[in-house]
Amino acid sequence: MPKTSKLPKSILTINDFKFKIAEVDTDDHSPCKDKEEARAELEKIQKRLSDLQEVLYAQAKHAILIVLQAIDTGGKDGTIRHVFGHLNPQGVRVSSFKAPSHEELSHDYLWRIHKEVPAKGMIGIFNRSHYEDVLVVRVHDIISKEEAKRRYQQINEFERYLTENNVHVVKILLHISKDEQKRRLESRLEDESKHWKFSSADAQERALWDKYMHEFEQVVSHCGTPFAPWHVVPANHKWSRDVLVAKILLAKLESLNLEYPPAQEGLDKIHIK
Repeated sequence: MPKTSKLPKSILTINDFKFKIAEVDTDDHSPCKDKEEARAELEKIQKRLSDLQEVLYAQAKHAILIVLQAIDTGGKDGTIRHVFGHLNPQGVRVSSFKAPSHEELSHDYLWRIHKEVPAKGMIGIFNRSHYEDVLVVRVHDIISKEEAKRRYQQINEFERYLTENNVHVVKILLHISKDEQKRRLESRLEDESKHWKFSSADAQERALWDKYMHEFEQVVSHCGTPFAPWHVVPANHKWSRDVLVAKILLAKLESLNLEYPPAQEGLDKIHIK
């Protein structure tokens, strides 16, 4: 059996029970006590991730799909930059899902998602995902509860299908507090270099905080499965968030039977002149 790293207790893994988002301590920064320790730990993990990524790419038997979800300012972009930015870009692809286009709306809601699923040997990162189609649309009452329940089942079957075809779905919810979101939004207003990140719609969506939290609970509770569990990461502290996300990816890669493909026969007879 391959060696698999254990996940810290601060990461809540949901695969078969009711989830209460209020029970998550967004300020929990264990297992690192400060930024300096977290930086050293992240560098160590990234070295191991780079080694495993090379084998994943060479073997081309498995694919990893990272699904990142969070409330506005939750840290998806920063996580991608700090955790995955050290990997070989040849084997990583980031896909972002914003409001669907006219073409995308003319298809089923999973059509645009399936097109972006990573190929074998690749690590794919979804910045937002198919879960927008059971989150935002419910917060704004675009679909009914009954339709959402149908979609939960469809998403579970979709993820089961991917898993059975060696596309391993790693779902991560970055959870920050309402006070932390306020601080981050205010920092964007105060820093002119971050004004491009701010939209008046951000304040309007913030007013729907409680509805978003309720729908996150529904999504995690209904779509946390044994084959594709949700990992809820306390994300108020960016430095500990990055370590926790890196540990989740490391545990998944170590759980796979990764090995280099066999060498071509006759290599011992080749002489380079």
